[in-house]
Amino acid sequence: MNLVSQIIVGVVAFIHLYILWLEMFAWTSRARKVFKTIPADQFEKTKVMAANQGLYNGFLAFGLLWSLFISDGIWSCNVALFFLICVFVAGLYGAFTVSKRIFFVQSIPAILGILSLFI
Repeated sequence: MNLVSQIIVGVVAFIHLYILWLEMFAWTSRARKVFKTIPADQFEKTKVMAANQGLYNGFLAFGLLWSLFISDGIWSCNVALFFLICVFVAGLYGAFTVSKRIFFVQSIPAILGILSLFI
């Protein structure tokens, strides 16, 4: 995997680690400022659901990070490609069902990462 791909994969992983933190550990505090479309009274009620979503974002982040530590170049690219496609699809689904902003936060960086793997 080339350096540009590694940087993009790292950025996408960091985004998902941040989402993990927001959804699992800061849902009733910091997340209120980030997820402004959710009514304030819903944060406590949805705390367990958000933590579950955060866990899935963590799986995406750790899969991307794993790809950075694989010494075989082809295997590393394949693992990164799989997890970037997962992020892209999750971003598309979120854009259609929740907020178009999700497309820009998740799908665009994933697309850039996918493209960088083929350069």
